[in-house]
Amino acid sequence: MKKYGWNSVTDLIFRNPAVVGQDPHVDVQDENTERGNWSSKRDYILSMIGYAVGLGNIWRFPYLTYKNGGGAFLIPYFVMLVVVGIPLFFLESAFGQFCSQGSINVWRAVPILQGVGIATVMVTFIVSIYYNVIIGYSLYYMFASMQSPLPWSSCFSWADSSCSNTSIVNCTLSEVFMGNGTQQNSTCSSPNMIPDSVQSPSEQYWDRVALQRSSGLDETGPVVWHLALCLLLSSIIVAAALIRGIKSSGKVVYFTATFPYAVILILLIRGVTLEGAKDGIEFYIGSQSNLTKLYEAQVWKDAATQTFYSLSIGWGGLMTLASYNNFHNNVFKDSFIVTLTNAGTSVLAGFAIFSILGHMAYIYKIPVGEVVKEGFGLAFIAYPDALSKLPISPFWSIMFFFMLLTVGLDSQFAGIEVLTTCLHDAFPKTFKSKRALLTITTCSIIYLLGLPCVTRAGIYWVTLIDQFVASWVLLILVLFEIIGVSYIYGGNRFIKDIEMMLGNKTSLFWLWWRVCWFFISPCIIAVILGWSVVTFVSPTYGKQAYPSWGLALGWCMVAFILIWIPAVAVYKLIRAKGNTWKRLKSLCSPSEEWHPYLDIHRGERYSEERCRCRKINKNNGEATVNVISSSWL
Repeated sequence: MKKYGWNSVTDLIFRNPAVVGQDPHVDVQDENTERGNWSSKRDYILSMIGYAVGLGNIWRFPYLTYKNGGGAFLIPYFVMLVVVGIPLFFLESAFGQFCSQGSINVWRAVPILQGVGIATVMVTFIVSIYYNVIIGYSLYYMFASMQSPLPWSSCFSWADSSCSNTSIVNCTLSEVFMGNGTQQNSTCSSPNMIPDSVQSPSEQYWDRVALQRSSGLDETGPVVWHLALCLLLSSIIVAAALIRGIKSSGKVVYFTATFPYAVILILLIRGVTLEGAKDGIEFYIGSQSNLTKLYEAQVWKDAATQTFYSLSIGWGGLMTLASYNNFHNNVFKDSFIVTLTNAGTSVLAGFAIFSILGHMAYIYKIPVGEVVKEGFGLAFIAYPDALSKLPISPFWSIMFFFMLLTVGLDSQFAGIEVLTTCLHDAFPKTFKSKRALLTITTCSIIYLLGLPCVTRAGIYWVTLIDQFVASWVLLILVLFEIIGVSYIYGGNRFIKDIEMMLGNKTSLFWLWWRVCWFFISPCIIAVILGWSVVTFVSPTYGKQAYPSWGLALGWCMVAFILIWIPAVAVYKLIRAKGNTWKRLKSLCSPSEEWHPYLDIHRGERYSEERCRCRKINKNNGEATVNVISSSWL
């Protein structure tokens, strides 16, 4: 019995590639024992929700809703969700799940566009640097909130003479206060009397204490060490969560993807009980809604852009996370669950944000519109200021910044997973048993490259990356993506691939997706892209303009990303055989390695006989055409 047991164990070890390679990313029960799968469907869904639901849902969507007509904005938002968001989300997820590969190797379907995949990874790499910094900001503010009173609740010793604890409101010429309620703790002055230099305590704390902000990009200054330590802690948390790839991150998201909803609900319940909350909600999505805004093209452009970015389309994460699904997973159903959850989260977060901003406006006796901000201004100035006015303010502040932390971590998990998955897929033998080392190395590089973003000029670097990299560049990549899948690879062929995973569907079912993938989505993306380029304005931080060399560096980042598309295409054309037309034709056709990862899923369409290396022997004076390997280059 002992001998039999030992032989059974050794037999299992030497036959199971997951055990041989000692790859902790793979479990014995996984369908794909070489690459690994999600431990459960819940792991995947929560990871996708955590990836899609990001900071934009909290600090951008409420502002756009307020700016574009309140409740009226929800009409174009949900229209764009249906015609652009869900179709592209479904396309990317199905694309990655079909071949079980990351965002580079999926382009074995259209080898000439493999540069799009590399460009996507470059975007994710650069964005992960500044996203890690934002997580560091959240960590710092969370730790700073663990004191009473909150350090930004008043003008303490760190403040200068321009800091004011009182609110400045508008008055009539007769100095009569305009507004209801008491005039307690307010300074009455007309608009032309308000000095530009006056700052609130929360604004000065952000600039003078948290950032120690310099006068511009030219003045780098030393590293702000408390931010550098928070950045290090952020990197350690991400590395620890991804140490076993999706096996560990899939468990971490049970908390990080659900906790933000608990905080949003708590803040909402607390917010609606405050004085002035009704005014805030009215500004957000109430009687202040302006349906005439629907006639403005800018509103529809903002709705499409927000839908596009809030779902993280074009970043490579959707393909990467879906690539670890079982082949027959219902990716169609998953796409609806994630996209609708994401949209609902945006709307819910808006109620929580505006209820408390309404209370802030009530206290300061100013219109709600004057306290509404987006981005850093909302997350680290306006909202902390509002929270400092609540009873037990440290508790609410800790909850809010811990929510920002968890929201940011989920997105960062997926970003790092994109990078490590692409490297693993490109060099499977090298990294098969070195997932942990690869993850730690990637996070270390991200940390080191993020150090310039935590100098005194760091916020200028963060804004520069955000404006140039995480903007309309993604529109170019997604336009190439949908054209490549729908028109070069073939939308009908792609539909047959999806049916291999989901089972046959009726022609009526596919009619809507054909209309979106062939016409509606690419047209909308092209219009938004053209508009974004035409209306592009050089980025600034507040009133601080960037030097010419800084703007040039921003355009260099854009060029570095986009250059991969033509460079890889030219490289592959040079390496191909035959005349120009045959080279182009072969590179616009799927390579011999484009197929479902496992043999059992390939069926007749992708059988070994049909997927073997295709060669056309020289006949009638024609040159031999060899199909190019679908490796990276």
